[in-house]
Amino acid sequence: MRHDPLAVMLFAAGFGTRMGTLTQHQPKPMIHVAGKPLIDHALDIVRGADTGQIVVNLHYKAEMLADHLQGRGVRTVTEHPDILDTGGGLRNALPLLGDGPVITSNSDAIWAGPNPITMLQEAWNPDLMDALLICVPVAQTIGRVGGGDFQVAPDGQLERGGDTVYGGIQILKTDLLHDVPEASFSLNLIWNKMAAAHRLYGLRYPGRWCDVGHPDGIAQAEALLADANV
Repeated sequence: MRHDPLAVMLFAAGFGTRMGTLTQHQPKPMIHVAGKPLIDHALDIVRGADTGQIVVNLHYKAEMLADHLQGRGVRTVTEHPDILDTGGGLRNALPLLGDGPVITSNSDAIWAGPNPITMLQEAWNPDLMDALLICVPVAQTIGRVGGGDFQVAPDGQLERGGDTVYGGIQILKTDLLHDVPEASFSLNLIWNKMAAAHRLYGLRYPGRWCDVGHPDGIAQAEALLADANV
């Protein structure tokens, strides 16, 4: 089901504490994998799909990321003085994203397979869904510690637990963001409300996915990309 291009929110504000000394002097999205920063890998996924305005949120070492993104056709919004987490960060960026559904993407994963954003766009049905999350079967993940985040039911609805990992990319309606009183909050609060209303959906990813949230993930992601290019 095709629709007008949606705006994209790239999350890049976090401290990257699991990366240890690698983020002492740079934000995590600037860590290089296979010769280029993670943020550029994320932008490649976005630009490989039919999308609208791209917005990147900044906080930790914001100037470094802002300089890197200058002239790249994206808009940035800096969270100041406090970091706002995923929900608060997305709400803070809505003046740049607009009122409609948005695509959100983390910036610390490497993908091998079809473009996950294109897959979401083709499956998105706003009549049934308030959010559609890309979910990777645990067996197809690299660098994942622990079990799954969600179970994808036969009709696509999501339940907590199960055998798939949230891959960090989704299409999400933003209306419920305005109901949260806190400035800083996680999108998990919004997902829980959507799930209670039976409007939280997931799509299983057929390829492979690597979490680069920890130092070992760099070499693992580079090996994944090398295998995909053979």
